[in-house]
Amino acid sequence: MALLLAVPLSGLSGCVGNAKPNDSDQERPRVVRTLSGFATFYGPGFEGEKTASGRRFDSDELVAAHRTLPLGTRVRVINLENGRSVILQIIDRGPYARRGTIIDVSQGAAKRLRFIKDGRVRVRVEVLEES
Repeated sequence: MALLLAVPLSGLSGCVGNAKPNDSDQERPRVVRTLSGFATFYGPGFEGEKTASGRRFDSDELVAAHRTLPLGTRVRVINLENGRSVILQIIDRGPYARRGTIIDVSQGAAKRLRFIKDGRVRVRVEVLEES
């Protein structure tokens, strides 16, 4: 035990002060508002089509459509059935089809949220503050 006490404390404090923060230490974007409802996904049938933002749709990108949020807005979509989440950018308008559906996500996002088989899932959408 005497050997452990012989380690100078000043050497330890220098290591701690110079430590690099890991990803979990970084600040999360602030949530401006929260929406609740259902998400659906759109994919291959719209591949390459021009979106409301002018971008060509790529079903593998992490993007979404919303009726009213400004194009370019970042949102965190959380699957309330399994807790999985993903941050997406709004690039298109919609959904227009089903009552209670508040967001259409790309097929790539639906895969990450794990609701491809179901096609529709209850979600929380957190609108994130722009930096």
